[in-house]
Amino acid sequence: MTVLVEHFTSDSRIEEKKMKDERDDEVLWDGGLVVSKSKEADGFDAPDINFLGHSFSYTLFSLSRDYENGASERQKGVEEFYRMQHIHQTYDFVKEMRKEYGKLNKMDMSIWECCELLNNVVDDSDPDLDEPQIQHLLQTAEAIRTDYPKEDWLHLTALIHDLGKVLLLPEFGGLPQWAVVGDTFPVGCAFDSANIHHKYFKENPDNSNPKYNTKNGVYSEGCGLDNVLMSWGHDDYMYLVAKENGTTLPHAGLFIIRYHSFYPLHKAGTYTHLMSEEDREDLKWLLVFNKYDLYSKSKVQVDVEQVKPYYISLINKYFPAKLKW
Repeated sequence: MTVLVEHFTSDSRIEEKKMKDERDDEVLWDGGLVVSKSKEADGFDAPDINFLGHSFSYTLFSLSRDYENGASERQKGVEEFYRMQHIHQTYDFVKEMRKEYGKLNKMDMSIWECCELLNNVVDDSDPDLDEPQIQHLLQTAEAIRTDYPKEDWLHLTALIHDLGKVLLLPEFGGLPQWAVVGDTFPVGCAFDSANIHHKYFKENPDNSNPKYNTKNGVYSEGCGLDNVLMSWGHDDYMYLVAKENGTTLPHAGLFIIRYHSFYPLHKAGTYTHLMSEEDREDLKWLLVFNKYDLYSKSKVQVDVEQVKPYYISLINKYFPAKLKW
């Protein structure tokens, strides 16, 4: 049985916003993080065209996709999605979800079995492609594998980054859309204005709670994102699954999994005051990854059986045979 799932794509990925300092070759983020325009980070010279021949059309502040076709029809649905998300994603809600799903008692299965299970989810309103999720995972992974052949951990990270979407399936509680997909953001501190449809945070109880509505909230400057609660969704769930099952992926891999939907950070450069130095290093890899995550979808499908042995070998390298989910 195939479950058709509406994935409300974020308006925050539509608008382009460039930010330059006096030097033509660099972009300055809030918090002083400087990244070269020609390279996302030292040593990371991601190509302008991916292995499918698609242009990335990349800028630091806009990892944009083509949402023009059908955008007007989705606009109301997208706004309603973010209204619900912004109202209900509170500090207490996230703690409750992490406690419940941190039990990892929903299912025992391998990474590859989860990839196949995710095939039951079709992103019905994705503007780029109406294909099973496993094709997006493999297309992203294969694109990165072509351009970064030695970084096998990054290939595997690309393969598994969206596996948390199984939260939409009945076996995992069938959570509502606003608790699984969409842009993510920290809870427990003020909701930055860079968040999409920021106005709806006015109805979030945390917005009027002095414990949570200051810039730092319950956190301290430079505390590190590992110590920050993020809005609950497929990103944080897969991060918990990987971490608690003892993955040997490098920290940058876990960073990508947990923050690949954190667009207020890697699009607008906000919340950097909470980052540690390790976060800033890991962010360089996330910026590389997102180019492929957003621009690797294609009607040209990856031959699953042909590439499966390679990814099985990576799974065996970085994960136990069976994981608790």
